[in-house]
Amino acid sequence: MNRREVLAGLTATAVAIPAQAQTPSLGDIAATKGIRFGSAAGIIKGGLHDPQVAEILKRDCRIIVAKNEMKMYTIRNTPAEVYDFSLGDEMLAFCEKHKLPLRGHTLFWAKDEFTPKWLLTHDFGTNPKRAAEKLLRDYIAKVTTHYGDRLTSWDVINEAIDEKTGDIRANVFTRILGEDTLRICFEAAREHLPKMELVYNDYMSWRVKDGLHRKGAIRLLRWFRDHNIPVDALGIQGHLGTDQGAGWDATADDNAPQYAEWTAFLEEAAGLGYGLMVTEFDVNDRRVLGDINKRDQVVAQTAKDYLDLTLSNTAVKDVLCWGMDDKYSWLQTTTPREDRLPLRPTPYDDQFRKKPLWDAMSRSFQSAPDRT
Repeated sequence: MNRREVLAGLTATAVAIPAQAQTPSLGDIAATKGIRFGSAAGIIKGGLHDPQVAEILKRDCRIIVAKNEMKMYTIRNTPAEVYDFSLGDEMLAFCEKHKLPLRGHTLFWAKDEFTPKWLLTHDFGTNPKRAAEKLLRDYIAKVTTHYGDRLTSWDVINEAIDEKTGDIRANVFTRILGEDTLRICFEAAREHLPKMELVYNDYMSWRVKDGLHRKGAIRLLRWFRDHNIPVDALGIQGHLGTDQGAGWDATADDNAPQYAEWTAFLEEAAGLGYGLMVTEFDVNDRRVLGDINKRDQVVAQTAKDYLDLTLSNTAVKDVLCWGMDDKYSWLQTTTPREDRLPLRPTPYDDQFRKKPLWDAMSRSFQSAPDRT
């Protein structure tokens, strides 16, 4: 089947249908191949209090990750050693009630713009290395012991690589501790979570232009391995744009360089002994012109191209969307369209109806190699 036939199939089968009318779920379909499907959810901006969002999560997902509720700027947003776990606890209560495993995200986000403001001007005293390491270890100890083994996995560090250079990103801790920051974080997490899956998470993509980011990720994974740092898996965020893969024209065929480089990247990461997971999947359609049908077709084809290729590597065991519905997608405010129309980056629209993206993901799961 060529690309145009696939696209036609997506268009024909993906009429918006009330969510409750379609079975089996994405989680069921993925599970037949040994893949665990899930999504990010949240209380702050993720719509978890919306009953329709909750129903989609319960029906389609087999694992959940917290969006913002377990980040440092939520848990400890003042210099005082006061920890607020209330939002994360609410997330966990929802997941435990509905028997959904919950991933923690993230113990350390390695970008200053997402670091608590008080920490950016914090006085680390006359021995800044000792003070910085103590602060990191104390924080990680407090958070990991609070949740213990009630979670299934932790993104210990998020986005530590500068995508422009492939080097470790400068931030409030690496300016003091250097790359040892990463060792400290993972060792502190392992100390309190001896059996937990510990993940390094980042947004390296399959675009040819992102080669330095991919090379930096491989270099970091080798460094982890060579220094016996306890990292179990690489989280690949999977935030796609429609200028990736199939391009704005979903019938384009000029993708071979991306396919080859992405395949090689996944094989090298898995070959180093790491598990792989897609942790934050969505497809940004802000640059796609045309009506909703055209936009949805381009999003669906881009997603299918990416997932077909990524899931061909059997080390990829989990796929999580960064939200299941357009209404509460982070992209609506982060990257708005010039025409001000709502973005359509997730499997369900803002009325909670299934879209061609849902069907594309279903097809990718069905065609993936068996992991069971």
